[in-house]
Amino acid sequence: MPSPFTVSDLRQRPQFFNSVADRIWRAWWQAQGIPLDHISGRLKDNMTATPIPFTLVAHDGKIFLGTVSVIASDLPERPQLTPWVAAVWVERSARRRGIGSALINRASQDCLALGFKSRYLCARPQMTLFYQRLGWNLVEQGVGEYRLNVFVQNT
Repeated sequence: MPSPFTVSDLRQRPQFFNSVADRIWRAWWQAQGIPLDHISGRLKDNMTATPIPFTLVAHDGKIFLGTVSVIASDLPERPQLTPWVAAVWVERSARRRGIGSALINRASQDCLALGFKSRYLCARPQMTLFYQRLGWNLVEQGVGEYRLNVFVQNT
């Protein structure tokens, strides 16, 4: 039986800030030579009282399990689309427990609560079936330098 977990707004659980910054950096920015301090600085924007950007964190008490952010724009090639569910990360030891799905679903619901009828995300092609099972519709393939797929979820 999977152990329980909670999804919280990072603004309410700032003790996870460094873990979130580290995982985002390692997953997407370290290999490009971007310093961790730069990512931490950008993540600080998610700690303000503005509706977007915001970050959610999955945890089991004090144990960090995963994260997702909602940002205004995630693809320079599609600046007209907003908001984006982005930077989904689940710790390897916590995968296959529904944490990624819970984070993505909560991020989407929070966008709906803010009045957004459409939400977007981009992902590597191998993640297509995962997002489609969560109700995201593939709208474009092979976008940008990393040849990402673009998905939308509409109300």
